[in-house]
Amino acid sequence: MVTRLPTEPARHRMAVWRELRRAGAVPLGQGTWALPDVPAVALLVGRLDALAEAAAGTVLILRADGLREADRARLAQLYDEARQQEWAEFNADCEKYLAELDKEERIGKFTLAELEEEEQSLDRLRRWCRELRARDLSGNRAGTDGIASLKRCQERFDGYAEQVYAVLGGSA
Repeated sequence: MVTRLPTEPARHRMAVWRELRRAGAVPLGQGTWALPDVPAVALLVGRLDALAEAAAGTVLILRADGLREADRARLAQLYDEARQQEWAEFNADCEKYLAELDKEERIGKFTLAELEEEEQSLDRLRRWCRELRARDLSGNRAGTDGIASLKRCQERFDGYAEQVYAVLGGSA
């Protein structure tokens, strides 16, 4: 996919960039992106066309495959590396979430407001995990670890919620 967009206003370039990143596209060079040829990409193409048209730009979609086996392998490697980086970031956020729950327990902050905030954070992690799983076509190990991290977050949240309800029930 080759995108050509005017430099100003920047919001158009940023909108296209966000859509490509959300879809798991791999940047190959200035305005050039690679995506696997899967049905979900067809939805992205329509959104990108609309964004480019609004910006008086263009999107050129090409079907491409590496010329040599090494080129095909490199494209697959780039895509897998991008997924691994995303999963690493997800796992780091899960660790931050668990640390936050540890802190709240340590300081004894067992309020409904805090519970709701932590539940919203967990919901964000769940949505993010679903998005990553949808893009992870190779089913690499990092995805399995990410799903396990999310499960730990869910279990810890459940334990924290029980403590909140116990504290609030005891003070009623």
